[in-house]
Amino acid sequence: MSNSLGKMFTVTSFGESHGRCVGVIIDGCPAGLPVSEDDIQKEVDKRKPTSPIATTRSEAEKVEILSGISEGYTTGAPVCLLTWNTDIDSKEYERVKSLPRPGHADYTAFVKYGGFNDYRGGGRFSGRITAGFVMAGAVAKKLLERLNIEIIAHTVEIGGIEAAKKDPAEIRAAVEKNSLRCADSKAAEEMLKVIEKAKAEGDSLGGIIEGIALNVPVGLGEPVFDTLEGDLAKAIFAIPAVKGVEFGSGFSAARKRGSENNDSFAIENGRIVTTTNNAGGILGGISNGMPIVLRAAVKPTSSIAVRQDTVDMVEMKNTTIEVKGRHDACIVPRAVPVVEAMMAVILCDFSLRAGIIPEVIK
Repeated sequence: MSNSLGKMFTVTSFGESHGRCVGVIIDGCPAGLPVSEDDIQKEVDKRKPTSPIATTRSEAEKVEILSGISEGYTTGAPVCLLTWNTDIDSKEYERVKSLPRPGHADYTAFVKYGGFNDYRGGGRFSGRITAGFVMAGAVAKKLLERLNIEIIAHTVEIGGIEAAKKDPAEIRAAVEKNSLRCADSKAAEEMLKVIEKAKAEGDSLGGIIEGIALNVPVGLGEPVFDTLEGDLAKAIFAIPAVKGVEFGSGFSAARKRGSENNDSFAIENGRIVTTTNNAGGILGGISNGMPIVLRAAVKPTSSIAVRQDTVDMVEMKNTTIEVKGRHDACIVPRAVPVVEAMMAVILCDFSLRAGIIPEVIK
């Protein structure tokens, strides 16, 4: 397995869904950064289930700092953060452990790891491990605050219902006012209705999350292979259930003329800007000073109560499965803070690589 991300701000994820704990080790975090458990807990709490359409698994997700932070400041040593798994029920997974659930990594993990993979709750392939991602993102955000870089993510589509476009100020003000983390309250009401309908039918829905990074300086990115959008996409694709990532105008650029998609340059308040942002804040793999805008497509939750065709991997015969247990009817709202966290980790890593974050914070 490859469980580390980043070159200078290196995040190593550990733990399984039904193991003892999940967490993260951060290597390369500068010394002298003020960080408290409350700073990290505030971010982790955002990914807890908060609505009737979410899983009934109730983890306290109390963050513990094991190393790298002393007397409220990072020491320069590896930062180890974790939360213990306390609300575990593996009975359903024991019942179907030889039956790969459609849409899950059960089959591929079984083959790759010779059947030794932890199948309980999806093991390493569960959304549960993203608690560690958010912990790392909380520390990265604290570093990025020193550069005045702000990251905002929000739900822009669920079940085919699209939210109205909002500017960052509107998103910031409204995103936490409903359980779907959608800045368009009217669209959020319609989204909730279709999710509840799908849940009542034993089914699930997916959607789209938009992430925006503001005040990113010009020059972050290391072409040609460590491009900024390349590493951002890699980090976002590490979030379970993400199946697509686009930047700026994204795939719609394929249907435009160059005269429509190009961003013209202008001088504004003594700095170079672009009059539009179809590039999503990145040109040639390097940040151009405009807001970085990406969108992540999240597939419908794979664990559903609808009967589906599968196989028995031990007896090698066709069969069916109805997935029981505690699952989100739509994972999109809980993935919003994870998108923020992964964007923060990558921007922090590239800021260190660019030398604009010092090794010691004073």
